[in-house]
Amino acid sequence: MVELQSKKEFEEIFTTIAEEVISELVPNFEMPESAVNWCKELVNGTVTGGKMNRGLSVVHSVQIIKGNEVTEDLIKEAAILGWCIEWLQAYFLVADDVMDKSKTRRGLPCWYLRTKPLEGADDETVDLIACNDSLILEGMIYRILKIYFRQKPYYADLLDLFHEVTYQTELGQLLDLTSQPSSKKNNLDLFTIETYKKIVKYKTAFYSFYLPIALSLIVCDLYTEENIETSKSILLPMGEYFQIQDDFLDCYGTYEQIGKIGRDIEENKCGWLVVQALKLCNQEQREIISNHYGSENAEDVAIIKKLYKDLDLETIFSDYEEESYQQLSTLINEVNDDFPKEIFDKLLAKIYKRSK
Repeated sequence: MVELQSKKEFEEIFTTIAEEVISELVPNFEMPESAVNWCKELVNGTVTGGKMNRGLSVVHSVQIIKGNEVTEDLIKEAAILGWCIEWLQAYFLVADDVMDKSKTRRGLPCWYLRTKPLEGADDETVDLIACNDSLILEGMIYRILKIYFRQKPYYADLLDLFHEVTYQTELGQLLDLTSQPSSKKNNLDLFTIETYKKIVKYKTAFYSFYLPIALSLIVCDLYTEENIETSKSILLPMGEYFQIQDDFLDCYGTYEQIGKIGRDIEENKCGWLVVQALKLCNQEQREIISNHYGSENAEDVAIIKKLYKDLDLETIFSDYEEESYQQLSTLINEVNDDFPKEIFDKLLAKIYKRSK
């Protein structure tokens, strides 16, 4: 078996792709130097710095599928597609941080809170220009695909897949942002496990888990209806498990662990923890959630966290994690041997009991 590509090797390809995309801004789009510099800062400041698990999953999956028959050209194609997912992730996060009023991302101030990369900006922040910046990041994905894959027979499949998954994720974001119709009063009856599952399926699972594997199937000529359905049957539940871990870490993870300050309570999110709390609480505790959940006040947040502790949600999560791992392992074992299911094993091992 060929050795899986390292993060360092993967990162080296980013430099080539970024330079290619930035280099066409002047000859193809007549951008002035100030706009070119802005885009450089945008790309370097938002696309990189993450764990890169999504992007690396494309490369590793291709290497697993092809084994010793994998070529350098195929690995490079997989890495470029992996970076397209990292660009997609940056597009989502830049916009998401504005909508959620987040403060930090990957251990740094969110893009919209950083100083404008413009001479004479007088320490003004990027602010709502970040909305347009997120769209620029999305547009760059299709420039990359055009530059590197336009002559490939599967170019249309790549375009279709990215458009489809982007739309699915945007709809998931809509569900997430509108889970409470009013910002003034909570309707706790809307915080159901059914609503939660739909949010995470569309907001997280498709782009974080299904997309990397689907891309690897496309470049390896295995993109069939049967393989697509097999992949979804494993990867969408895995994405749900991943998001529940994220919800847990948002509350219990430290800044050093997760690189951001968790804000699900303040943002009134339909998260896994509050859904579990509502399932377990008595009427008095339900009143506490109604009165204090969704508040920016630090005392209110502390009251909710104490309630979570009283309900022993850490143990509930630990039990859930073990149960989910066993269920996913069973699903993977049941996959037909014709499918390279080691891909699923690698993904599950990567996220099981993660702490960041």
